[in-house]
Amino acid sequence: MFDKLKGLEERYEYLSEKISDVNVINDQDMFRKYCKEHSDLTPVVVKYREYKKAKETIDESLELLKTDIDKDFAELVQEELDNAKASLEEISSELKILLLPKDPNDEKNVIVEIRGGTGGEEAALFAADLMRMYSMYAETKNWKIDIMNSNPTDIGGYKEISFMIEGAGAYSRFKFESGVHRVQRVPSTESGGRIHTSAVTVAVLPEVEDVELEINPNDLRIDVFRAGGPGGQCVNTTDSAVRITHLPTGITVSCQDEKSQHKNKDKGMKILRSRLYDAMISEQNDKIAQERKSQVGSGDRSERIRTYNFPQGRVTDHRINLTLYKLTNILNGDLDEIIDALITADQAAKMALNND
Repeated sequence: MFDKLKGLEERYEYLSEKISDVNVINDQDMFRKYCKEHSDLTPVVVKYREYKKAKETIDESLELLKTDIDKDFAELVQEELDNAKASLEEISSELKILLLPKDPNDEKNVIVEIRGGTGGEEAALFAADLMRMYSMYAETKNWKIDIMNSNPTDIGGYKEISFMIEGAGAYSRFKFESGVHRVQRVPSTESGGRIHTSAVTVAVLPEVEDVELEINPNDLRIDVFRAGGPGGQCVNTTDSAVRITHLPTGITVSCQDEKSQHKNKDKGMKILRSRLYDAMISEQNDKIAQERKSQVGSGDRSERIRTYNFPQGRVTDHRINLTLYKLTNILNGDLDEIIDALITADQAAKMALNND
């Protein structure tokens, strides 16, 4: 590990010189590339230097304790030695996490697709609750939210809704939300007061740029139609809604929230590109031996990952057996405790695999 860290520090110092070089600064593509790599290496190098400083303190303290020093000074040296040893252990753990392979998508914007599943209208209402929860969470991070497509119901729910969240690191925080979210509550439409169980499916996709995934225009069929609203009423008098079908895979995307056909097509292409990229990555992951996969991962779409129990005010994430009695806060966007716990569990699983 330390040979690798030494090499990274040398690379960091080389990049520090390069991004100060006038010739590099004048080449904007190269300058951006070097700055990005320098920025990515900074946390690791800073932590490695903390490690070296703590190690140096330990070595110096041990040497001092071997000499003839008075009792009071020896106690101070011993205290400094104990603190440095504790710090060294903590820094070593942090370095192991920093050296884990990075998900190349972590810093990307994210497209979230929510679909009502089992439970009919109640599932559609909970889809709206999840949309609100994610929107409020994004607002706490000062991230921008852009509705890509929606299919609302008459009483305020969503059969399905797709939206983009734009912000540095959005995918790293949202990627564990993919899967089936189950809700247990008394629906507003239930007169007998019985608790119903419904389910909503969430898919989280990183935004994919044109240069990352090229789509052949000949592989697309694009249809236009008039946008519809709840109950099937027409909400637009022009054919502004767009349906894009990727013929080789059969993947279909519809967008109708914008009044402009061009804008709907642009949003539809973003969703299509992300779905195709996700399918490609999923196919690659399926080829990896099961025992080499992370124990948390980004969530199988068919996997029940979380239950929201309204009578008990409880939220349970089944992947890490985490239960929090903070249902109201969580639905109001207070997701950091759950997300942080999932990230920690994912890091622990990956470290365990590295140690095999």
